[in-house]
Parts: sequence; structure tokens; C-alpha cells
Amino acid sequence: MRASTVDLVADTARAAAARRTMVWTAGGLATAATVAGGWLAPPDAVQGPAQRLMYLHVPAAWVAYAAFAVVLAASGAYLVGGELRWDRFARAGAEIGVVLTAVAIATGSLWGRLVWGAWWAWDPRLVSTALLLLAYAGYLALRRAVSDRTDVRDGDDHRVARPAALVGILGFLLVPVVHFSVVWWRSLHQQATVFAPQRPPIDPRMALALLLAVAAATLAALCVLLHRVVRLERRLAADAPRTADRVPARVG
Repeated sequence: MRASTVDLVADTARAAAARRTMVWTAGGLATAATVAGGWLAPPDAVQGPAQRLMYLHVPAAWVAYAAFAVVLAASGAYLVGGELRWDRFARAGAEIGVVLTAVAIATGSLWGRLVWGAWWAWDPRLVSTALLLLAYAGYLALRRAVSDRTDVRDGDDHRVARPAALVGILGFLLVPVVHFSVVWWRSLHQQATVFAPQRPPIDPRMALALLLAVAAATLAALCVLLHRVVRLERRLAADAPRTADRVPARVG
């Protein structure tokens, strides 16, 4: 017997129910992460309670990487197959990535103020993350500019999708620069904690809280991605008749 599958971006009752289940699951994980990070996990021996910002800062940064990976994969799929739905995934991924990168920078600045005594330092990780934010904000601005200049709908026209796909792919080159900046250059930023065998192991309670926070952020971002694509396609479908009415009929 073959298992049935659900197209999670379909505008159907069954797909909507599946998306609601994902939202409730993400909420449960977020609640568990809040309890584990706020009460179960101990404060850091050196940084004290300020270290608890890790349970927001790290998931935001990692899921931003994942969102930009969606832009990379969807842009590549669009260039190979020419299907505009992939372009809509790329746009939604970039929107999520920009928001989460801004969250990572904001929480990192607060963390730095509490630990380093400064809101900002010209640190390789901070500078490269700011450049990553500007790159994908520029990607979204490019989409808007091309859409306005050509008077076409963003998400439903190849004249927007083609240049956006190229910029989306090139922008991802900054992601490994951001991630490995603490290794390649002298940095105030803390290096890897979980995947660093040469460092003392992280407290299991901290690791559990961080794992729950990353899982919650990942699933929540996936829910937003799916919801955004559904909304884009629904809006484009609703605008299609009005756009057709503005196109003059051909004579002869």
C-alpha cells in the first residue's frame, strides 16, 4: 500500500491542516526550549546569565544560514528548470534569512554589550554578518526595483527571476565566510562549542536547551516559508484577472 503525500504549499484544506500541525509542533518545541534554556540549563560559569542569549542568538544565525541555503537551492532549480515556483521559494527564503540575520546581529550586539562591554566591535564575525545582511537585503531590493521598472509582478515573471537567481546564488558565497571567520581570523567571537572536540564539552543541559531551540526555530522558519509561498501564489492568482484586463487585445 502506497503512503499518501501532501503538497505542503498547496492551497487546500488538507495542506492547511498539515501546516497547522507543524505550527503547533513548533510551538511545543519553543515552549520546551524556553523551559530548558530559562530554568533547566545552568548559567555559564564565566558569562553568567548573559549566556542564555545563546538560545536565541545561535538558532537565529543557524536558521538564517538554512534560509539562504533555500535561496541557493531554489535559485539553482529555477535556472535549471525555469519553473517560477522555485523563484517564489527563493524570495520567501531570502525574506526569512534577512529577518533572522537581523535578529542574530541584534542579540549578538546585546550579548557583546553584556560580556565585552560594547555594543559593536569591528570583529570579523560581526562585519561579515553585516555584509551578509546587506547582500540579501540588496537581493530583495533588486527584485523590487526590477519589478517596478518592468511593471511586472514579482514572483511571476522571468525578468525578475533570472537576475534575482544569479544574485541569490552569488550572495551565498558569504555564508561560509561568516561561519569560518572565527577560525580564519583573530576574533573576539566565541568559536564553535558543540562541534569542537578540542574544547571542554558543553553541559548536557545546555546542549539539550540549544538543540530544542534550534529545532523549534527550524520548524517555525519552515512554517513561515510554506505560509509565505502559499500567500504569494494566492495573491498572484488573485491579481491575474486584473493584470489580464490591463493588457490590450490584439487586433488582426
